[in-house]
Amino acid sequence: MSVELANNNNGTNNNNSSSNDNANTSAGPRIIPLEEGWNDEIKTKAIDKLEAMLDGGMRQTNMFGPREYVGIYTVCYDMCTQRSPYNWSRDLYQRHGETMEKYLTSKVLPALREKSGQGGPLLLQELQHRWRNHQIMNKWLKRFFTYLDRYYVKHHSLPTLEQAGLRCFKTFIYEECKADTTAAILSLIHDERDGKIIDKSLVKSIVELYEHMGMSSLEAYNVDFEVALLESTREYYTKKRQDWINDSTPEYLIKAEDALNAESKRVSDYLNPNSEANLLKVVEEELLEKVETVLLEKESSGCRALLQNDKSEDLQRMYRLFLRLENSGPAAPASGSNYGSNSNSAASASPTASGLQPIAAIVQEFITQQGLEIVQRRKARLDDGEKDKNDDPKFVKAMIELHEKYLGVVRVDFSRHSYFQRALKDAFCEIVNSNVGQFTNAELMSTFCDRILKSGGEKLNESEVEENLDRIVQLFSYLTDKDLFAEIYRNQLAKRLLNQRSTSDDAEKLMIAKLKVQCGTQFTSKMEGMLSDLAVGSQQRQKFKQKMQDSSKNIKLDFGVQVLTTGFWPTYKSPEVTLTEEMTTCMQVFREWHEQEHQKRKLSWVHTQGSASVLATFGKKSYDLQVSTLQAIALDALSGGATVTLEDLAQRLNLEEAILKPLMHSLSCGKYKVINKTPANSKINAGDKFAANPKFSSNMRKIRIPMASLDSSFNTKKVEEDRTIAIEAAIVRIMKARKTLQHQQLLSEVLAQLSFFNPNPRVVKKRIEGLIDREYLERSPDNSGVYNYLA
Repeated sequence: MSVELANNNNGTNNNNSSSNDNANTSAGPRIIPLEEGWNDEIKTKAIDKLEAMLDGGMRQTNMFGPREYVGIYTVCYDMCTQRSPYNWSRDLYQRHGETMEKYLTSKVLPALREKSGQGGPLLLQELQHRWRNHQIMNKWLKRFFTYLDRYYVKHHSLPTLEQAGLRCFKTFIYEECKADTTAAILSLIHDERDGKIIDKSLVKSIVELYEHMGMSSLEAYNVDFEVALLESTREYYTKKRQDWINDSTPEYLIKAEDALNAESKRVSDYLNPNSEANLLKVVEEELLEKVETVLLEKESSGCRALLQNDKSEDLQRMYRLFLRLENSGPAAPASGSNYGSNSNSAASASPTASGLQPIAAIVQEFITQQGLEIVQRRKARLDDGEKDKNDDPKFVKAMIELHEKYLGVVRVDFSRHSYFQRALKDAFCEIVNSNVGQFTNAELMSTFCDRILKSGGEKLNESEVEENLDRIVQLFSYLTDKDLFAEIYRNQLAKRLLNQRSTSDDAEKLMIAKLKVQCGTQFTSKMEGMLSDLAVGSQQRQKFKQKMQDSSKNIKLDFGVQVLTTGFWPTYKSPEVTLTEEMTTCMQVFREWHEQEHQKRKLSWVHTQGSASVLATFGKKSYDLQVSTLQAIALDALSGGATVTLEDLAQRLNLEEAILKPLMHSLSCGKYKVINKTPANSKINAGDKFAANPKFSSNMRKIRIPMASLDSSFNTKKVEEDRTIAIEAAIVRIMKARKTLQHQQLLSEVLAQLSFFNPNPRVVKKRIEGLIDREYLERSPDNSGVYNYLA
């Protein structure tokens, strides 16, 4: 606003001066000739003075006072607003450019040429000085010729005065010295990389010059400087890679990380931020990508050695650095750059894969090797004569510890990256499904759960129980035959529940809940039904107990019955054993009561799962024997000092020898020999005689006498039947949705749906044939390899 006002006032003064110049007022302002206005006013009072001040080192902001500035501006304004042919806008615009060119070529360029032979820093300092002078000159000339910018330049679509000034500097100064200045900057960067101290502000100012030469773009910076910077960086770190490659992997990676951090700081200190990605990519290619295989495979310090020696910090650094190679394209190539240079060096060998995948492959291989060593140690123990049992807590704990260790490595050292989670999963899928000996890992894991959850097993508090269950379920998730685990676990759960050996109902529910999360409701429905039976049975027992108390029959036994739902519980042997008179009476009472309460339910007695507390007197001392129902019946048959042969006992109890032999073995050959056997050996044979042991003695009054199970831990035939049903159900479900499907597609979808076990493709094909025979499917008439669904 002050400038506009000055112009108006000056215009008034011109009118006054013209009236005093022997002309009438109607003649208008005086015409300023071009040469007079330029030579006497603009050049003399503005340009020459400005050049003199710049050459003399004077660079303050207010180089011209307000009165001087307004006077020069007014002259320019008047010369641009005179009527044609005296409007000198075009001439002033042209002379503005000529002035710039003359000053740059006569004074600036010679000074730079003189410095170019005196070393890089001197040239950069001179260029910095001349560039700052040019910016000041460009600014003042723009101010003097502001009217040109506002009207003439805009009307004729010409470059603005500021743009014209920059173009002039680029044409006459920058284009000639850019090669030398680029080389000088790169030399300083090289010195800084080698630990020398450089003038960062000097480099930053020259970098800004490159940015300005792009005329609102980074073209000049990218083409004239960044390309050379990337090539120089590549050459520098190629040599460094060759120097460092003989170091250990951790030492090499420390240097590589320091180099990357230094380059990032270099960008923030004086380079354009857009250079960072390409610059770091070049360093990553030279220091990491080209030698990744060499670094990872170093025998004493590579990835395997770091895993073996638990070098967490080094593994984290390795992950951080090679993560950089993921999902990043190649750096912008330098002009004429040779990416395959030094191909004869071992340090420059380029691997086929880069980034985290090679590390993940090594991690998977290492974990698998560690796990299989545990499996082989179990095999060695069995080969050395150790008895093969379904209870091997040492083996299961070793696998749990291994999984916990490398789960921590994946979480902490590899930041839960999906590659390493997959590596851990694939490794443990191989480990957990590597069976050795008679018993599968599924059975060993289920038995380990049994040790934790039953009384008398592992001595653990609540938090330790939950922690162990969490870990065993993690291992369970890798099992291929999850349905086999479920069948074994259900049998062991049934024993704990029926024998009242569970440490905690809450712990049982917790484990079932964890399995349910892993495999769904269908997987645990029978287990949940078993717990439900016990909860309901507790209420029924209370009602029946009241019934027994009100009964007119004189019953001395404390008798209780647990009613089970057939579909939930395993199938048990149920011999028609001859019970004692008291037991028979109690059973009759219960049957009558149950039929009144539940008229549509049918009872089947399973005596093999019953338990009894027998009061036994040996000499003058009495004991409370905790035994099974069958053991109690056998003890009753031998009470009173009778001696009975195996055959007589089998006839009296109505039991097969296959059941009676383990029964009598538990009473006469176990830890507590309450029965004497003749002859006295550890095997039960035909003709053996049995009698109560009058000399039996124990320090404990309450004694539990275990008996070998009459039922296997799981029914293989039932597992196979269940698998057959699952396969057929999956086939029908898929075909119902798809209607028509090729054989290979159907096979793939069936295998994908069956998550509880891994069926053999031949078995799937056999089930398809079975469904065709039963007219659920048909082969396509046109193609025998295509199936159609029959509604």
